[in-house]
Amino acid sequence: MQKEIIITEDGSHTIFLPEQQITYHSTHGSVQESNHVFIQSGLEHIASNAKTPIHLFEMGLGTGLNAFLTAKWAEKNQIAIEYTAVELYPLSKEELAALNYAGMLGDEQHYFNNIHAAEWGVSNTISPFFQLLKQQTSLLEYVPEKTFDLIYFDAFAPLIQPELWTTEVFIKLYNVLNPGGVLTTYCSKSDVRRSMVAAGFTVEKIPGPPHKREMVRAVKK
Repeated sequence: MQKEIIITEDGSHTIFLPEQQITYHSTHGSVQESNHVFIQSGLEHIASNAKTPIHLFEMGLGTGLNAFLTAKWAEKNQIAIEYTAVELYPLSKEELAALNYAGMLGDEQHYFNNIHAAEWGVSNTISPFFQLLKQQTSLLEYVPEKTFDLIYFDAFAPLIQPELWTTEVFIKLYNVLNPGGVLTTYCSKSDVRRSMVAAGFTVEKIPGPPHKREMVRAVKK
């Protein structure tokens, strides 16, 4: 599959897939979007009430940007996080080496490098506050071995991956969340929200990142 690295409006890179005409992140700013949707609206939202370590699941490791920002946040706040991510199609070493996240976000290149050098299928210590388990599988095939406090749902849009935005998938995710757990995603389409509600979630629309009016935070009461 052909991939191109492009620069988004905040200066950070994303991956563009010409055949599908889609990007891994918002063209208005990769880092800006990830910080808003996942760190601020998800991790910071639950952190004050969560027991540690925080157990976090990501659907779609992709470029590793969400994991990288989370590792930086964990170190800064001295809060332990155990991070599990699934990714069916990992990027190549050459593609990852070309991304500029670490360079534009300060002197933590080792976090980014270690996240992608981490062995698949086993728990890896990225820092004293960040444990990472990467699974090379699809969400549909993934069998969780524990429950989570927070889910970053970062699949491609429903038009591209409709099989990942169904009621059945959200039931699976609802069942692996702890009571009070949160799922956060950039997508606020009405049919997606209906699927979440049908799965048992309490769903709220909240302000999205710049250039996007709304996003969704879903809670397991």
